[in-house]
This record gives sequence, C-alpha cells and structure tokens, in this order.
Amino acid sequence: MDSKSTSKNSKPIGVVGAGSFGTAVANILAERNRKILLYARTPQKTDGIQKTRESAGQKVEPNVEATNDLARIGEECDVIFPVVPSANFREMMRRLSPHLKPYHIMIHGTKGFDLNTPEKFTISSRNPLTREYVRTMSEVIQEESSVVRVGCLAGPNLAKEIAEHKPAATVIASQFDEVIKVGQKLLKNDRFLIYGSNDLLGIELCGILKNTIALGAGTIGGMGLGENAKALFISRGLVEMVHIGKTLGGNAQAFLGLAGVGDLIATCASDLSRNYTVGYRLAKGEKLNNIIESMEEVAEGVKTIKIVHELAKTYKVRVPITETLYRISHQEMTVNEAHAYLMKFPFRAEIDFLD
Repeated sequence: MDSKSTSKNSKPIGVVGAGSFGTAVANILAERNRKILLYARTPQKTDGIQKTRESAGQKVEPNVEATNDLARIGEECDVIFPVVPSANFREMMRRLSPHLKPYHIMIHGTKGFDLNTPEKFTISSRNPLTREYVRTMSEVIQEESSVVRVGCLAGPNLAKEIAEHKPAATVIASQFDEVIKVGQKLLKNDRFLIYGSNDLLGIELCGILKNTIALGAGTIGGMGLGENAKALFISRGLVEMVHIGKTLGGNAQAFLGLAGVGDLIATCASDLSRNYTVGYRLAKGEKLNNIIESMEEVAEGVKTIKIVHELAKTYKVRVPITETLYRISHQEMTVNEAHAYLMKFPFRAEIDFLD
C-alpha cells in the first residue's frame, strides 16, 4: 500500500493550457516539489517556454516542463488540470481521451459553456437553443472520455495577482470528496486557500454567468458612472445570475459564496479581468470585433452573452442585463442607450430567489 501510494505521488501533475491562469496553476502545483507537465498547443510555444522559462508573462518554476504532447499528459499523469478556452475544450478532450482511463482525476478551470449543436443547426423559433446543446466543461469531460472523477476550480482567481503571490482563494467543486481532497492537497498553501463543494453544476454556473455581469460592469467603468452605479449593477447582476442559474439546474446557495459573489466582486472591479476590459473598451467607443481581435486571451463573457440570451428566450426567463448586453454586442443599442434603458427598467423585488 505504501509503495503504491509513493509511486502514485511521484507521478507528474498535468496542466493543459499555458495561458495566464493555466500557468499560474502550474506554478502553484510546482511548489509541492512535484514535476509538472504544462501542455501548450504549438511546438513553438513549448520551445519558447523551455528556453525563456516564461509563460503568459510569468516566470515558470524549475520543475515545470512544457510539452506539446497530449498523449504524454494522459499516460504520465493521474491528475490533470485542463485550463483551455471553452471553444477549444471539446476538441482538446477528443484528442486527449484515447490516453485517459477511469482512474484519472480531472479538475478543470474553464469558465465557459460548450455549444454543441448539430451540423447545419440554425437557432430559431422552430429550433430553439436548449440545455441539450449547452454543456459545462465537466459535462464535456464526461461525454468525451472515460473519466469519472471530475471537478472544477472557481472563484476570484485573477491570474496576475496569483502569479505575484498575493493572497487568494478558490473553490474546488466535485460530486466526489476524493477529488476535492486531492485538489486541496495539491494546491493549498499559505496564500492560496481551497474551499470544497459538492455542487459541481452550481459552482460551474457561477464562474460562467459572472462573465456576463463583469463585461457589463466594465461599461460602467468606461463611462465613469461611479461606484454607486457599479454596486447597483453588480447586485442586480447577481439576481439575474441566480435566476438563469436555477433554470439551468443550479441552486441559489452556490451563488452566495466565493465562486459566486466572490468572483463577481473581483471581476467586476478590476482591469485585470478580461471581461471587464471588453466592457470598458466598448464604453470608450471601440468595436467589439476589434477588441476581441486585439486580445491575447479569450474573454468568455462575449460567447456567454449570446448563449444565455438564447436560453433565456427558450425557457422564458427575463434577463434584462444579458438582453441589453446582447443588443450592444449586435450594435442594436449604444452603451449610453443601454444604461438609460436599464435605469428605467421595472425590476422585480430586490431579492426574490430565497423563497
């Protein structure tokens, strides 16, 4: 038993995705003196990390090895942290899946939806977007592989601050206590606290839905409307998150903790947030396509707005903030018009999701 445990503990830990958060996670894991395999998509990026010992603007710990070989990640690592954009997640899992077994543990850090509609499917009143076509990343992992023990990371985790060794915390959510314990053991240190939750879907939805509100908060920052307006927007945004989250199968409790309110506060108030930055630049008059093209990493909120807008129509959930941001993104409304509209909107009772 001891020899088997020692052998397992000597195996490297895999991180799939060498963006800012993936690199930060790899560095935290490396502090346990374990070998870390950090997967990057291209040989050029892998070679660059190995030569410069930098990734996404961060110094890489000595025991982090960059690799472009997904097969190696699956074959050498029992525990894997996938941190790739939602648009690339399913394709990555299909490539990784042949090298995965039921004994693997996967804890993802991707805060986005997977949209998996049939070929030539066009969203319309006859073909509404339903939950059948929208997946969280844990669901993608389970659909595309034999992995059973799945979890996620969610919380106020701005990668730059984590890389600078500033205090932070996250939630590891999984239906399996073992996954939470493994994640806590590998990631927890004096400046990075790890909470646990068995509400995997609820915690995932927190991380996904707050991206929309963070983008909207960025428009308030860009317009210089002040902290009162931002606080109003964030609190109404939280209510909207809960309503759509409950419709998609989550529960209100998840949104009131670190992965919900905590992440919402961090990303709605910091220019380190990619989604906040998109909203800020929109308010300054830039075009959405130009903003997206100029960004080095994906702002998941742009895609989430479109998906939630369609889901809300299908399930008849009123999401005025998301609806308004959708109209801004499709140039049907200016940012100024949007804020004037929302200030006049007849919102329901302030808190109506705890009954």
